[in-house]
Amino acid sequence: MTPVNLPAELRYAKTHEWARAEGPMVTVGISDHAQAELTDIVFVDLPAVGRRVEAGTSMLVLESVKTVADVYAPATGTIREVNVELKSHPEWVNQEPYGRGWLVRIEGTPAPDLLTADQYRAQIG
Repeated sequence: MTPVNLPAELRYAKTHEWARAEGPMVTVGISDHAQAELTDIVFVDLPAVGRRVEAGTSMLVLESVKTVADVYAPATGTIREVNVELKSHPEWVNQEPYGRGWLVRIEGTPAPDLLTADQYRAQIG
């Protein structure tokens, strides 16, 4: 089994999203573990910029060749940016989940129950 890439500087939700806080902005994507479980992502249904989200609630949907999966907000706030490039390149979520495959940027506060990389690694076994 290939080791899961979990950058230590990120925080992780139990629902497999990652969060990178940069000042008032929180960049969000799905973990390497989640993209591997979903397999080939073929469509990203991005939310509207300006939409308010609550931590722990569904904010967008990913479609893969085998399933449709909700992505939950790991922060409470307002979506200020979405990765529109994913409309043409949904495969980036698989190829670079922590880089070009980011999903949204939320202006707000990360959820207080986010996990460290080590805590998340222990959860996914």
